[in-house]
Parts: sequence; structure tokens; C-alpha cells
Amino acid sequence: PDAGAGAGRLAHCVRIPGAIRHGDAHASKITRPATNAGDRALVVTQQPGSLEELARLFADGQIDRATFLANAAVFHAELSGSGALAQGPGAMATGSGGVGIQGDNNAPININNIIQQAARPGASPADLRRAYLARILVQANQLPLFAGDGANAQVRLASVYTALLTQRSEVDTNEGGAQRSMATPERDAGRLSALEVLNVERRLVLLGGPGSGKTTFVNFVALAMAGELLGIDRPNLATLTAPLPAQEAAREKDEPKPQRWEHGALLPVQVVLRDLASQLPAPGAPVKAEAVWSYIQDRLSQAALEDFAPVLREAMLQPHGALIMLDGLDEVPDALDRRKQIKQAVQDFAATFSGCRFLVTSRTYAYQRQDWKLDGFAEVQLQPFSQAQIHGFVNAWYTHMVELFRLTEHDARNRAEVLIREVERNERLRELAERPLLLTLIAQLQTEGGGTLPEKREELYDRAVEMLLNQWENMKPRVLADGSQEIEPSLAEWLNASRDGIRQQLNRLAFEAHRDQTQLTGTADIRQERLIEALLNASANRADVKVRRLEEYLRDRAGILAAHGVGMVQFPHRSFQEYLAACHLTDDDFPDKLADLARADPNRWREVALLAGAKAARGSALSAWALSEALCLAPPPAGPAPAAEHWGALLAGRVLAECANLTQVAPRNVAKLQRVRDWQLAIMRGNTLPAGERALAGRTLAALGDPRTEVMTLDGMQFCLMPAGRFVMGSDGFSGDEKPQHTVDLNYPCFIGRFPVSVAQWREYVQRSGHIPDDDDSLRGDGNQPVAHVTWNEALAFCATLTRQWQALLPKGFAVVLPSEAEWEKAARGGERVPRESHAVGLHRLDQALEGAAGGGWVPNPVPARHFPWGETFYDGNANVESEIGQVSALGCYDKGRGPYGCEDLSGNVWEWTRSLWGKDFREPEFRYPYRIDEPEREDLHKGNEVMRVVRGGSWIVSRDGARCAYRRRSLPVNRYFDLGFRVVLRSSPVL
Repeated sequence: PDAGAGAGRLAHCVRIPGAIRHGDAHASKITRPATNAGDRALVVTQQPGSLEELARLFADGQIDRATFLANAAVFHAELSGSGALAQGPGAMATGSGGVGIQGDNNAPININNIIQQAARPGASPADLRRAYLARILVQANQLPLFAGDGANAQVRLASVYTALLTQRSEVDTNEGGAQRSMATPERDAGRLSALEVLNVERRLVLLGGPGSGKTTFVNFVALAMAGELLGIDRPNLATLTAPLPAQEAAREKDEPKPQRWEHGALLPVQVVLRDLASQLPAPGAPVKAEAVWSYIQDRLSQAALEDFAPVLREAMLQPHGALIMLDGLDEVPDALDRRKQIKQAVQDFAATFSGCRFLVTSRTYAYQRQDWKLDGFAEVQLQPFSQAQIHGFVNAWYTHMVELFRLTEHDARNRAEVLIREVERNERLRELAERPLLLTLIAQLQTEGGGTLPEKREELYDRAVEMLLNQWENMKPRVLADGSQEIEPSLAEWLNASRDGIRQQLNRLAFEAHRDQTQLTGTADIRQERLIEALLNASANRADVKVRRLEEYLRDRAGILAAHGVGMVQFPHRSFQEYLAACHLTDDDFPDKLADLARADPNRWREVALLAGAKAARGSALSAWALSEALCLAPPPAGPAPAAEHWGALLAGRVLAECANLTQVAPRNVAKLQRVRDWQLAIMRGNTLPAGERALAGRTLAALGDPRTEVMTLDGMQFCLMPAGRFVMGSDGFSGDEKPQHTVDLNYPCFIGRFPVSVAQWREYVQRSGHIPDDDDSLRGDGNQPVAHVTWNEALAFCATLTRQWQALLPKGFAVVLPSEAEWEKAARGGERVPRESHAVGLHRLDQALEGAAGGGWVPNPVPARHFPWGETFYDGNANVESEIGQVSALGCYDKGRGPYGCEDLSGNVWEWTRSLWGKDFREPEFRYPYRIDEPEREDLHKGNEVMRVVRGGSWIVSRDGARCAYRRRSLPVNRYFDLGFRVVLRSSPVL
């Protein structure tokens, strides 16, 4: 059946409607598997008797129509020749000559014709514009991971792209007025997608870690814009604005809504900043907008589109004319002041073409330097993939595998279900899957590996490296001058070298490149001469290897290494460079050399150390312990220690957490484990390392076994005494829901929890009481983190249960209750008197603490109206708020953030329930300030679930304003948002 022009032909074909072929296509054999969602086509070879044999089977009744239709899905037409075959609704085939045929009712796009029209003398601006867009359509529709990969060239970005979410929750929808704001418990605003933030911000820097999808987003936006401007059905703006993955959209009451994009189809202009940097003038020379424009002109000339330059420039000068996307700010070399020059060029270019919208991408770490930030550009950080995004990507991937006839529908559906189930079950695999790059690799490895997957990150890298190495090194067809083909030998055959020998040289090359790389981000540029020298070292007879032919051989190949600029090659991602360097170090004076490198330069070697530890541990369980001991040589000292000791101990903990079997620790390793645990606590409680590293130490301690009974057990809880007396409540001069500042007299002593209730304590409560949580997510997470996803009603039941269980331990007449908002604010600000040295006590010392409340250990409060528990001024390292952590952190990571009585984690981390009502009824007429303790209806525990309760303290997702002592918000008692937790108070039973 013909469905397109071309001189090609199919072999004998039993036609069932739905098959399309195009171009110089020849069916070469029956192969499996393949299918489409509807009709089937079976293509049979030209072997003698094949068609007759099939006819005989039908005639003899050995295959009836129903059986044939049911089983035809396991066959597909495989092509030889230069054409393409599209089968099934929605399938696209792109064959030789760049012809793309879109299924359903789309008009064909013939790239060759478009480019030929643009190449004619006197081509119109419209023709030039279409050629420019068509080129983007071809180049941007491939996953960056598979760039240059012939075997995966048909894997289309438009078919598998999954919307990226950011850390921003709410923005002002008025353009230019976006402000960072917070999700509040009464309105759990979902995360905004990268597109929705780009919609609001005219100039945006998109931040993310390696493999987080920054470049993929740039390509996808360019692709969708080009498709819309070319007038095709897919990809286009409808593809770009598709609703978020189902679980994210489920928070909305209505049907899933498209992502917001209000600016129409803008002309996409892509600039790779690393390539731009290579074209800049001499270091120190001033750089203006012309440098960026020259780069764009140069790229147009290379694509034979130089006549389009004035057309593009005119469009960029118009209001809303173009979207300028500058990718990889972090990959600009820091040497020779190139970053300074790039910043100047970008700023000046944005000023010249002020009508355009701008998107810049960078790794988060590289953009933290204040002198590197772009003036007038907002910034937002990408979130790791959520569960919904992972599901969405996996389902899209396997749907695409069916479209590409690599799997049957049944097989694809099963593999998708298996992968989703494995990701949900295996925490380590889930951590990998949260990075789009690694999730793509996981899906590809599962597709090619028959459905099996390595569970550990190091094993995944090992399989991925082998896959990329095969792609780079194996035999490949080569087109000769006369149009015929020959099969090139593999690289091992070319060099007369063993595969292991080549791999060892690549390991060494990666190590040396990583060691010598000036910047701490991105992949190193490796001169082709270094690569060739390394490969010659692997050769059994290097004198016989023709270097020029070897250069030609390597030039057009992509895989584990690919060309990057003139005479340069790179690994496809820093992760692979780090993994291969780790492989080298496991064979080179392991573990001492690796430990010395990691302790001296942790930002460069930390990932290498972890991967090397995992690789070595695969060979021997003793290796992880040996590396851990080399990194952490002695117990933490009583006083200060060099930063290298802290870094070494932190990495030692990560090695054990990721590589060692901690369920069966040999006696000889018990002391080593205890030493590393002690160090994690020392890192958490100190301030030598940044807050993000302290939070990592907290997560590591959870994996190693947190020994703190005050955090991990109910009966080990600790409490801070608040004596009776007056304190300052409320706040003047701030917008929000605070009330006027006044003085309140809490005329009774009480104890408040040193920490919010932890996940481990909540689990113990559930086990003791038999309570079935309203949200199973409250039981998940590290045991030393504050519990979240808890309703007010559940927190109240928790208090009632502990009151019964602790009756013999509590002071006479005391009960366990939720704090009132006055008690909570007094704990955060302190009263007229505060302890000279704050401390906390356990259950067995409560009476003793009450007796000593009138002693001489109290002093006047130096800052009675403080804004934050630690004082007047906000400091990034004092609370989990406005930080790079991006999630709840272990309790006790912010020693300098404690309140005047000794309470910790009062600001940030999680919102905390109070027993106080926001208003008298569901119509929410608020209780008036001043706060009166003789107004019992404020704390009425019997109001219905329709009446709001006050929450305090902010959470990790809020801005600093929301973490102030006086800030108050509200939430319905039945809400169980991801950042709603609580702490408890011990006091004489209040009149309720």
C-alpha cells in the first residue's frame, strides 16, 4: 500500500489498513516485536515461497483471520535502503533527505524542499524563516542523551518530554510583578512548571543540577515554537502547554488544565554559551551585544542561512518578537575572565533586544556567586522529578517504543508497570529516577536489557557506560563516495587492542581530565590529541595505526565521547566523567589516594569517591569499610577541627550509607561505624559546613542509625521549660496576618517540646495505639525528620494518647497538649526572663526543672520583640527556609537557630499546628488582638472541622517572612499537607 511519494518499494505485503510506507524502502525480513494501536501490517520477505506459504496457511485453515489479527502485533516491517516507514496512527517517519511524515491528518513537512526554496536566489523572508524553523524542528527533536546515536535517532523529544516542575509555588500573574511567595496550609498551591514561570518572567535564569532537564527544556520550547510557527499539528503550542502529570493536576478541583503560556508562538533563538565563549575576543577586552549577535550570524552561515540574519534581527527588535535561550551559563570556563565577558555580553544583548524574552540555564551551584548573577533576571530552581512525573515519563517512553515498533503494546505496558513498581519500591532507584537524564538511561537500559535493571547507582552507570561505549566503539556502516556501503571495523580491531585495554585508558583519561579541569561544574574539554594518545597506548602495535585515519574514525562518532568544538571531545555528562575517574582510582592505590583527594578537594571528588566506593564494594564488602576508615581517621575532637576532617567524615558516612551492608556489621567494624555516626552529629551541630551539607549529614545519620533517643523515641522526648510571666506578642510594621504588638501574661509554667514530633516518634505512636494514619505519607521519610502530612485531629489524638501513657511521669495535673499560639510564640521569642544557658530535660526530670524555675539561672531577655528565634536578623544557615535543601531536614541541623528557651526548628522545616482557633466559626471572623488567656473559646477543641486552626513557624517552602516569630497562618483541621507537622506542650490541663 502506497501512502507517500518515492521510488521505493515494499516486498510482498499482506495489507491490513493502517500501514504507511514512504521513500526508498525495502522490507528486509519478518522481525519482532512491533505493533500499533490499531490496524496491523505483516511484511514478508522475498524469499521463494514465503507468500505462497502464508497463503497456504490461510487456505488450510491453520491460521484464521481472528488468530492472525491477534498475533500480527509481533511482526513489523524492517527497512533496508534510505527511506522510512511509518505505521499506525500518529507515527512519524523521517528518512533520508529529512522528510518527516506525521500520522493522522497532518500535512507532510519536507525539510529538503523548504531548504531548497530558501537557497534559491531572491528567496523570500517567509521562505528563509520556514527553513530556519525547519532546521530547529529537526535538530531539537532529539534527546540530548542520544545526540549522534544512529540507533536511537528516532527517539523523539516531543514524544517523551515530561513537564518540569520548579520550586516556585505561587507567582503574581501580572507580567514583571512576580514575587517569590509561599504555599500556605490553607491553600496548597501546586508547584509551577518551568513553562509557567517562563510565562511570568520576561528574563529568567533556570537553575538545576546535572541531568535535571535544563537543556531538554530549552530544546523542547524551541521545538514547540518552531512547530507552531510552521503550522504543524504536533509538536506545537498545544504540546508545549499540555497539562501537568496527573498527580500534580489532581490537586485542582476541576479537570487538569493546560500549563499557562500567554505570549503566543515566539521565534526561538538558541545560543550555547560555552561555544559563544570560545569566540570571544582576548581576555579582558570589553564585550557587548555584538558578540552574541556575531555568534548567531556565524551559526546561520554554517547552516547556509546567512540571508536570514537581517530578517531575524528585525524580528528580534520587535516587541514580543523572539525567545532568546542561552544554555549552559555554568559551562562557560571561569579562567581568563570568560564568565565576566559572557555576563557583559548577555546583559548588553538583553538591553539591545529588550522586546524579546530571555531564558538562561545554569547549574545551581555555579550561579550562587553574587558577582555571577545576571542583573534584572529572576531565578528559579528545578525540582527533582515527582512520582507523577516519573510515571508520566515512563508511560510516554514505552508508548513511544510501540510507535517505533521496538515493542508490542503488551510488552511495553508490562515493562512500564514493572519499572514504575520498581521505582516506587526501591528508594535508591527512586533517587536516580528523580533526575530526568538518569531516568532516560534507566528506561533505555530496561528496553534494551529485556526488562531487567541494576538497582544501585554505580551499577547503573556501569551499564550505561557500556551501552555508550558499545555505541562509540562498535562496527558501523560507512557510506563511500560511490554511494555504496562498507562496514567499518570496531575500534578494538582498528587499534589491535583489547576492549579492557581501551576501557583502562579511558578511565585514566577521565581521571586526568577531572583532576585538571579548572571549573568544578560541567565536563572537561579534552584535546583530541590526548584522546588519540590514550588510544594508542592501548594498541598492541601503535606504529601500525594511522593517526589521520584514526582522527577521521573518531570525528563523526558519538557515545562515551563526542566531538565538542574544533579539536575537542567531551564525555556526554559530568556523571560519566566522574564514574570513569572512579574506576581508575579503584585500581590506583585504593583507598588512600582517593581519600586524600576527597578530603582536600571535596567539591571536585565527592561524587567520584562515592562511585569508587560502590564499585570497589561490588568486588569486596571490606572495601567500603576501608575507604570509610581512610576518609574518617579519628573521632570528632572536643574543640574545632579543620574543614577537611568534616568533609572526610561526611563522605565516610555517605560511603557506608550507600555501599555497606549495615544490617550485618562485623564486630571489627562496630567502632568504625560509631566513629562515623559521632561525626555526623558533630557536623549537624556545628557550623563548619554549609546548611545543605549539615542536612546531608542528618540524612546520613538516619541511614546509619540515629542514636538520639530524644528524636527517635517517644519516651526519650526532651522539653524546654517556659516559666510563668509576660512576653511580647504580635508584630507592628509587617504585612501579613500578624496582629498589633502587645504584651501577654502567661501566668503558668509549661514545657514545650525541644523538637517537633519526628517521623520515628509518629511511627512508634501508630504502633502503640493502633492508629491508622489519614495519610500513609506521614509514615515515610527518614525517622529523624519532623513528621508531616498530619491533620490537626490526628495531632490532638496523639497528645491524648501520650497523656494517658505518661501519667505517672508528668507533674501533677499536667497533660500533653498542642501549644496555643501564645505558648508557641513565647517559646520562639522568650519572656521577660530567659535562661542564662538554654537546655532541655527528659520526662524523668520535669519536677526537678519546675522546682528550679525560680533559681538564679535566669537573665533579662535581651531581644524581647525579636523577629526570629535567634534574634532580629535573618541568617541563611539558621533555619531550613530559603535554602538549597529543597525538602525537610533532619531535626537538629540548626544549632544557631534555637530559641531562647532551647527549642529547635521553630522557624522553617514544617508548619506546626496549634490548638488555637483562627475565628469563632466557619465564616472566620477572626479573634481580635490583644490575645487574652481568659478567653477559653480561643482554644475550644470541640469546634467542627469547618473552622480554621492557627499554624505557626513556616516551613522549608516559605520565604523568610513566613518564618518570623509573629507570623501566623490558618488551616482546616482535616488538611494534611506535605509540610504540616506539630510539637507538643506539657502544662496544667487548660480550661477548654
